Amino acid sequence: MSTTAAAEESRKIVKEEVFELDGRKYTPDALYNLSPGVRRLLDRRILQESSNPLNLLKRRIVDYVHQTYRKPGNRSPLFTICESEPRVVTTYQNFDSLLTPEDHVSRRPSDTYYVNHEHCLRAHTSAHQHNLMQSGLDAFLVIGDVYRRDEVDRTHYPCFHQIEGVRLYSKDELLGKKPDGKNVAELFSTAASAATERSPEKQEKHTLDATKAAEIQLKQFLENLCDELFGKDAEKRWVDAYFPFTHPSWELEVFYNGQWLEVLGCGIMEQKLLESAGVTDKIGWAFGIGLERIAMVLYGIPDIRLFWSKDTGFLSQFAGKMPGEDVKYKQISAHPQVIFDISFFLPSTVQFNDMTSDVYDTIRTVGGELVEQVKLTDEFENKKKEKKSQTYRIVYRSHERALTKEEVNVIHKQIEQSLASSFGVTLR
Repeated sequence: MSTTAAAEESRKIVKEEVFELDGRKYTPDALYNLSPGVRRLLDRRILQESSNPLNLLKRRIVDYVHQTYRKPGNRSPLFTICESEPRVVTTYQNFDSLLTPEDHVSRRPSDTYYVNHEHCLRAHTSAHQHNLMQSGLDAFLVIGDVYRRDEVDRTHYPCFHQIEGVRLYSKDELLGKKPDGKNVAELFSTAASAATERSPEKQEKHTLDATKAAEIQLKQFLENLCDELFGKDAEKRWVDAYFPFTHPSWELEVFYNGQWLEVLGCGIMEQKLLESAGVTDKIGWAFGIGLERIAMVLYGIPDIRLFWSKDTGFLSQFAGKMPGEDVKYKQISAHPQVIFDISFFLPSTVQFNDMTSDVYDTIRTVGGELVEQVKLTDEFENKKKEKKSQTYRIVYRSHERALTKEEVNVIHKQIEQSLASSFGVTLR
């Protein structure tokens, strides 16, 4: 698509009578905010492209889990792989089922892509936990693309990819039995005492024994996975964390290439999540891994946009490789950056936070893959004149050729025109 056509397209977010994705149809309403740029990302499915490094990493993780964790008896894989779940989910799935507070910032249209008031693009693979547990699964990996209205730089993109892992345990599976057939301990606290209170170490309903046993299983699983990816000699550390849907919660960091890398978040699943899915006799853990973050480190990829490149100079470096091969990206672009600023006054009814997400989307849609970074550099409100202004710095760079200031200026002007016509800003 030419930049002129892209600019014209970005002037309007088209609310069709019917929005269709993954074989399902939805009716958009006033909350619909899918930009043309995001619509194009939905069509790509790069995780399925065999020459994409994300596909290579996904296969490496799945192969390891399947080979290492087997069901007793028939020795079939323990974890079910779920990678065909619908990418449009209900707001209940995306937020409420995960105990996200009603006033949480992630629910805002400035953070989430909405189809209508009841449906949105999934912001995390966790959105499928409820339905999959409800279907009877107790060990599964959910793999797929997720979407968030985020900042624009070398490590952020409106679409990225996750692997979500969930494992549920019955009392016998987690705690085992004594020789006399009785359980070593209980999953759930029953006594009306301090044992039923929430503490930093456990939830109200869980016994400390059950929580510690699940923690050991979880951390062992993830440490073994990190050994597979980064090598057994890589130093690891656990950091306490907070997530609405797990308690206690942790992040796992690995010391790799001279720095600490946050690899994943995890924790003991809130029992309310299991109960809402009809699971009342088990306890579980969950973890989430961002594939881009790990792939950039493992393969030496400096810019998240490269995962979306169709350049054969990039894709050929990963084509035909096996998941366990040591592959390092060789840079195909050393072209210089071209930097432009854009400043404008906001309409009086628009707030700073609401405008920022729209600016990022518009710049992505018009500038496409030529936009390397976007940064909000200044924000000012003159209350006497009732004017609010913002300034953004846009860094342009192609991985394929050197850009001239003249051609970038054409694109930059189209971005300015799109912002003015779509959102009523006044250029400065």
